[in-house]
Amino acid sequence: MQTVTLGTTGPVIPALGIGTWAWGDSLFWNYGKDYGAEDVQAAFQAALEGGVNFFDTAEIYGLGDSEKLLGQFMKATNQPVMIATKYFPLPWRFSSQAVADALTASLKRLQVPTVALYQVHAHLDFFLSQKSLMNALADEVQQGRIQAIGVSNYSAQQMREAHKYLAERGIPLAVNQVQYSLLHRHVETNGILETARELGITILAYSPLAQGLLTGKYTPENYQTPSGARSLAPQFSKQALVKLAPVIQTLQTIGERYDRTPAQVALNWLIAQGNVVPIPGAKNARQAAQNAGALGWQLSEPERAQIDQVTRAWKP
Repeated sequence: MQTVTLGTTGPVIPALGIGTWAWGDSLFWNYGKDYGAEDVQAAFQAALEGGVNFFDTAEIYGLGDSEKLLGQFMKATNQPVMIATKYFPLPWRFSSQAVADALTASLKRLQVPTVALYQVHAHLDFFLSQKSLMNALADEVQQGRIQAIGVSNYSAQQMREAHKYLAERGIPLAVNQVQYSLLHRHVETNGILETARELGITILAYSPLAQGLLTGKYTPENYQTPSGARSLAPQFSKQALVKLAPVIQTLQTIGERYDRTPAQVALNWLIAQGNVVPIPGAKNARQAAQNAGALGWQLSEPERAQIDQVTRAWKP
């Protein structure tokens, strides 16, 4: 099994995880309509069977329901599971105690005494400074309730600042979770990827399949207006899908050489970047099994270069 160490000294996880934003969330996704608890539990089990036991959640996903579902699923299995969850710096959370209380609530919903990774969901400074926030998180590492500290959606400079404050406590910043896919590559040019490599910080790549665009599911030939959050996204328009066709064709052609799907090729390309862990979503067992199929094989350098070239040429 391919593995990655979170940061320089953090937990060792599979080179692929599962994002669980859609588990229990009916505000942005169609949980409770198009799929439900049985579907996501099947996704959980299929992920474990495929060797993927790292799940990323957050207290705000489904207003806590994502964490609750994961807690229930973990209780029903004997297999080891590693959890990453997130703290949201709401305006009324202005003390270190608020951080401790939020973590306590997450651990209760997850039904665990500790999590592998605890992340700050966004860089928001209301009344609690970044230094105070990082010190509060460092306290939790020392108490054993979290094994590693991460941030999410931090710029290169914000990441450096968090890293500096934690270093003063002798604790590394393990993760920055950002959007990264073949169709969303800003981290390669805005300093985030370069800074993460310099500081030994792992990138968790959310939306690594561009919310499904890289799966080949959405095509101009079979166009239907997508449901949920995708219906508002211009990249899911018929005109945008016409422009995307050369990318999907390249992924399909390369995938056929390995008996892999376009999604598996796209995820494998991200893994090959080094110290990048994609965390695609999965609403059912089929999607979870397909995600796991990105592991255990490797694209050649010419193939990675070909994919790089065709996706750089893509414009929505």
